[in-house]
Amino acid sequence: MTPFELHVYLDDRKLLVEKHLESLIPSGQKPPQRLNAAIRHSLLGGGGKRLRPILVLASAEAVGGRVADLLPFACAMECIHTYSLIHDDLPAMDDDDLRRGVPTCHKAFDEATAILAGDALLTFAFELASTPIAGRSDGAVLAMIAQLARDAGIHGMVGGQMLDIQGENREITLAELQNIHIHKTGALIRAACLIGATLGGADETAIRHLNRYGEAFGLAFQITDDILDVVGDKRIMGKSPGNDQKKNKASYPALMGLPQARQEARNMVDEAMEALSSFPSAADPLRALASQLLDRTH
Repeated sequence: MTPFELHVYLDDRKLLVEKHLESLIPSGQKPPQRLNAAIRHSLLGGGGKRLRPILVLASAEAVGGRVADLLPFACAMECIHTYSLIHDDLPAMDDDDLRRGVPTCHKAFDEATAILAGDALLTFAFELASTPIAGRSDGAVLAMIAQLARDAGIHGMVGGQMLDIQGENREITLAELQNIHIHKTGALIRAACLIGATLGGADETAIRHLNRYGEAFGLAFQITDDILDVVGDKRIMGKSPGNDQKKNKASYPALMGLPQARQEARNMVDEAMEALSSFPSAADPLRALASQLLDRTH
């Protein structure tokens, strides 16, 4: 049996997502030119892992779904993720100069344009998510649009960002930090797995397992992100490390030390792998994605 090659899979799915995004976003020569140029700069200019759309596609594949059917919804996830990065990078938030190896949107353009580019991407995401899916009822698609709205909003990513800001410059407990991570980063990652599974045609048991996979994966991802903020290489990461310390934010390494933080990431990866124990080889991309979290460099 040929071993599964994650890099080949990721390259293929990333290209698929990026080609679809490229076809959807107007060129910087079409009005409003500056806004379209800013959107393309942030969404397409620096690449990115395309993790969330790939998780949508991989979760659908794991239950026998068709990649082509889920591609618009997967791209919606990337639009939401990119909008959040644009706004996170603003001076009022993290005040970052680099993102994905290129100047952040407000540096390449200006703050007002960056805000509007983020607004446009968030709005466009829900237009994409409303694309009909062959073999799935409008009600099923609508339910997943509602799921995405919850996990991107005050009960998920945006709420988690607020908790993160409120956690600056004060001591917080490990439970509080985990709650921040579950919402700020984990909610959209879990949603990607849940949406892919549901719209891929999974039964209730498979949906439950993939939801748990997403929860554990999301937490492991954020813990490794915390670790990279301490030990990461700017040239590889495409952004400057040390932001947590600069903003006096709590992080797993700060609360428990690097060795224990790494162990906690391993524990979460083990939980993610256990959630896939009953799945066939169609779930190998999800298994490989979880395993490689422990070796992340960006």
